[in-house]
Amino acid sequence: MPLLTQHVRDENRQYCLVASLDNVRNFSTVLKAIHFQEHATCFATKNGIKVTVENAKCVQANAFIQAEVFQEFRVEEESVIFRINLTILLDCLSIFGSNPMPGTFTALRMCYQGHGQPLMLFLEEGGVVTVCKINTQEPVGTLDFDFCSTNVISKIILQSEGLREAFSELDMTSEILQMTISPDRPYFRLSTFGNAGSSHLDYPKDCDLMESFHCNHTQVNRYKLSLLKPSTKALVLSCKVSIRTDNRGFLSLQYMIKNEDGQISFVDYYCCPDEDIPESES
Repeated sequence: MPLLTQHVRDENRQYCLVASLDNVRNFSTVLKAIHFQEHATCFATKNGIKVTVENAKCVQANAFIQAEVFQEFRVEEESVIFRINLTILLDCLSIFGSNPMPGTFTALRMCYQGHGQPLMLFLEEGGVVTVCKINTQEPVGTLDFDFCSTNVISKIILQSEGLREAFSELDMTSEILQMTISPDRPYFRLSTFGNAGSSHLDYPKDCDLMESFHCNHTQVNRYKLSLLKPSTKALVLSCKVSIRTDNRGFLSLQYMIKNEDGQISFVDYYCCPDEDIPESES
């Protein structure tokens, strides 16, 4: 494709970030999984690109697109950081349409010259090239959930279809989702308390959907469903999910997503616990 075989007049420009893809959907699909706020912070290193979105200082989503996913990936500095309007970025990435003809791909070349400069997108499909310039902003500090592996109390790896089933069956009129993880029965339980009363969904640790189960001691935590609902975008796209809780009750959901070329990207969600559990409901 022209964009991937020719320089786009950048011989004399000092771009600190250049990334090219034969298929833009391998990038845009992962970004859509964290698109629940308008703005995002982008971090680029030699390992790839991380895009972070936050809400109410209670939930954080991170999309990781590894360097190997790109056909060309170059970062000239130790790290490149900028803030961008994620809604506009996704609109530009789908400028040729979100449902192309079978066998048709949109190529992307993404360039960034540095602090205060716009993010340049060169998109090509069928010989037609579109150039987009998106203004970047000064990055703001992102939350550090300090999710240290040494403080992890429980870790579950589950086939994603198991959680998709849960979100379709649990009472979504509930304001909270209660999560019980225990070395003994019920092992892994999801509970809601909605208009129709309480509802529970249990997963035995030896069920077919459970790939791994580790729990040091029983933990019961509550999370606002309004904060977890955006993670269902990643859940729908994923094949596996890792569920971890630490000694503070913080929740980590890591979704493994395969793109159209079979390459792996990850989306992480971190969420603060909501409140103490009343004894009558624990």
